[in-house]
Parts: sequence; structure tokens; C-alpha cells
Amino acid sequence: MLDVVRRARGAATVLASAPRSVKDAAIGAIADALDKNAESVLQANAEDVARARAEGTEPALVDRLTLTTDRIADIAAALRQVVDLPDPVGEVLRGSTLPNGLELRQIRVPLGVVGIIYEARPNVTVDAAGLCLKSGNAVLLRGSSSAYRSNAALVSVMQDALRASGLPAEAIQLVPGTSRESVTYLMTARGMVDVLIPRGGAGLIRSVVEGSTVPVIETGIGNCHVYVDASADVAKAVAILVNSKAQRPTVCNAAETFLVHSSIAGSFLPAALAALAEAGVTVHGDQRIQPYAQAAGIAFAAVTEQDWDAEYYSLDIAAGIVDSLDEALAHIRRYGTGHTEAIVTDSQPAARAFVAGVDAAAVMVNASTRFTDGGEFGFGAEIGISTQKLHARGPMGLPELTSTTYVVTGDGHVRR
Repeated sequence: MLDVVRRARGAATVLASAPRSVKDAAIGAIADALDKNAESVLQANAEDVARARAEGTEPALVDRLTLTTDRIADIAAALRQVVDLPDPVGEVLRGSTLPNGLELRQIRVPLGVVGIIYEARPNVTVDAAGLCLKSGNAVLLRGSSSAYRSNAALVSVMQDALRASGLPAEAIQLVPGTSRESVTYLMTARGMVDVLIPRGGAGLIRSVVEGSTVPVIETGIGNCHVYVDASADVAKAVAILVNSKAQRPTVCNAAETFLVHSSIAGSFLPAALAALAEAGVTVHGDQRIQPYAQAAGIAFAAVTEQDWDAEYYSLDIAAGIVDSLDEALAHIRRYGTGHTEAIVTDSQPAARAFVAGVDAAAVMVNASTRFTDGGEFGFGAEIGISTQKLHARGPMGLPELTSTTYVVTGDGHVRR
């Protein structure tokens, strides 16, 4: 493990001064190599998936683990989008000439060695590597043991592409082993690893945040809400709700709760409950929603305190009726995780009050929660969605993988 970290530091030194053309060529070569070697990656992934199913892994987690030909093509396409993005390294954030004649510039520089600790999502292996490479960082990847074969195959393909491009293969490395000890070492390699980014469930993130001596950029779980305001257009609200929940329920920006204003519940709920049922979604509703479900002949489960807190990763959603926007905001403040919150409304004052009243990395007005995504925001493949308030918040693209340096240029200046 120590050798791996040392090699990463050496690679980071090379990457820090690599020109954009070299980095972009390497990222393009990785994308081409993924397309060319898709079959071998799929074979390795099939072994991981078979093992996960044999061990009784939840279907939602198996879905996150699974790669397909289309998913690999999408991963490669995301890398090519990263090639087209501006290189953040060297960007001047601000500059001035001081009264004493000193020239002052604040420029973006790479973080150095970035460690990623994540669960069973092999796409993160490539997304993280591509973004770190573009921003001049070496990356240490520690995925879950359930995806070890998939991750090893992906890293092997990427390292071969790096060598062919003239960059050190050690710029992208898989943390050796599958034991807890390797995670602990990564979390405590202060001075060798510059920053850690955990991606996964609440347990993983809490463990990394609480156990690390290395600085951590906290990515949070997504207990996302859709609030249907009194003035909402019913058709729009139904479409946004169903998309937020059912388009891909196993991701962090899927909605887990919807709240509807009591004055529109009579027209909204029959259509919404029918659409959710058609999409296979089970509604865990409060007592005020139950009569609507019974009238529509739709299966209904009584909501619990655990449901309000849940990030389901499945076709389940908690639901409640509120009597005001303020009541909806109070509910969201209590149960929200600071990820994404959405309002559907035709009232500009209500939209402004909602945006001002929620504390979240992203707020959607008349749009699905599923848009909180680096690719959808035009950042390229994201490295995570930060719910903290320091340095980075929301989808983390290239700029969030940099720090800054002040460059001060004088002409024999001395301080008096």
C-alpha cells in the first residue's frame, strides 16, 4: 500500500505540469480502449454480478454493479465529453497589481493525490479516473470487494492506455486488497494522500468522515423531495414526480418523498397515484392520502418514521399532504439530506420562497430531481455530488478537483 501511494505521488508530479493536449489525448485513448476491450470488462463484471446474486445482494445494488455494452459505451462517451471541457489547471481566478507594484494572481492547481472510496458502481472507477486525469491529479481507487474484478479489469485497460500515451500508469491505481485494512490505511495516509472523496450509502460516508485524518470532501445521501404546490399544473407535476422517482430509482438524485398541498390534492393525487402505480411504485402515505388510494383501488402502505428518513434505492416513495408551503419546508428541513429538493408551481413568489427556504446543494423549480448530475449540468462525468458547504457543493466537476495557488511577481521587492 505504501508503494502504491508513493507511486501515485510521483505520477501526480508529472501530471501537474502535463499540458492539456497530452492529458486530453490520454483520456481519448482510454475511451477508445474501453470500447475496444468491452468484452473482457463485461466478462469480469459478469463474475462479480453472479457472485452478488448468489450472496443474496439486493436487486438495487446488483443494478448498480452491473455493466452492459450500452453502459460501457455511455462511460466512454462521458470521457470524450471530458476531453472537450476546458482544462481548469492554470486558470486565473483573480489578479491585480498591488500599490507597491507586486503582481498578484490566484490560479487553479491540482489537488495532488485523490483517494476515492466507493461502493459497487464500476462506472465510478472510470468517471473518477477521467476527471482526476484531466485536472492533473493522480487517483487511488478503492471500490467495494463486490466489484473488485470489474474494477481491476477497468483499471488495467486504463493503465495500458496511459502507457501508450506517454503518461505514468501509476496516475490511476486500484488500492490493493479487499480488506478493511487497506481502507484504513488510505483514510490515515495524511501527507501522502491529499483528499478523500467517499461515494456510497450513509454508513460508508459516515465511516470515512469520522475515521479519516486525510481531508474529506463529503458526498451525501439523497433523501430528495418533490413538493407539489397549490398552484401547480397537475399534468406537469405528475410527469415530474414519476420521472423523479421511477426513471432510475437506484441513484442518489431519485425522489424518495413527495408532498402535496391540500388545496390541489383532490385533482393531483388520483392522477399521480395511478401514474406511480403504473410505473410499479409503492406509495407509503400518511392517513390523509389513504382515502385517495382506496378510491383508486391502488395498493397503499402506511408511512412510518423510517419511511420519511429512507433513501429507498427502490420503487418506493413516502408521501404526505401539507396545508402550506411553510409546512412542506419544515418537513424537508427535518428529513432532507441537503442533496436535491424540487417544487412544482406556477407561482413565482412560491418558487422564490421555496428556493430561499430549503438548504440543499440543488433546488429544482418545475423540473425533475434527476437533473442533479454533472453530465446534465454540462460538467462532464462528475466525481460525486457534495452536500457539504466547504470548497465544493453539488455535482463536482473539474474545477472542484483543484485548489489554488497565489503567484506573486515582483522586481526585487522587499517588505519594509
